[in-house]
Amino acid sequence: LLAAFTLGASLLAGFQSGASETREITWDDLVPPEAQFDDPFTRLDDDQLYELTLVAGIRDRQDAGEAIDEKSLELYREMLDSLREQNIDVDGLLAMREKVTEERIAKTYLANSQLDGKQVRIPGYLLPLEFDGKRVTEFLLVPYVGACIHTPPPPPNQIVHVKSKQGYVTEGGLFTPVWVNGVMRTEQSSADLSLVDGSSTIPTAYTLNASAVTSYD
Repeated sequence: LLAAFTLGASLLAGFQSGASETREITWDDLVPPEAQFDDPFTRLDDDQLYELTLVAGIRDRQDAGEAIDEKSLELYREMLDSLREQNIDVDGLLAMREKVTEERIAKTYLANSQLDGKQVRIPGYLLPLEFDGKRVTEFLLVPYVGACIHTPPPPPNQIVHVKSKQGYVTEGGLFTPVWVNGVMRTEQSSADLSLVDGSSTIPTAYTLNASAVTSYD
């Protein structure tokens, strides 16, 4: 009986230790393997993407019945010849443009199931949503400065919707760099972000109940 009790206590201690272990993660960890797919546009360099975008824009205007000036048409022909000389299937790429865009958007909502219910620690920039006095009690954690305000929002699986009972007093205003500890959940949500020129609804693929929010050092 004593041996059984000792073994049971040892297993329980090990379980409790594992359950409370905190894993430090990066933003790359938030993107699951299944979010990757064969995107043919990623095989193009910046110059090729620019040329293809210009060709697509002219064709869209033509399809809409707009008159195209000769200078634009000349540039269109130059870009088209350049792409074809590089053996790029312009017609094929443009034909799959809508399908690839839809798949790309769908993949951004996928979350890493291995993180669900785990104690994690992650760095990022705090974008306040709710205050209790001077303390921020709800915020978006984003990977870079300017996200959701000065630039288009990151993909949903690159935003964490954080709630903190104890709150955090920010000294730097918007986009304060912090470490956040807590239980991560892979559940979609949305947050209403108030901006100078109105408000915006930001979708997120993760929520996190923070046990601690500390300054990033």
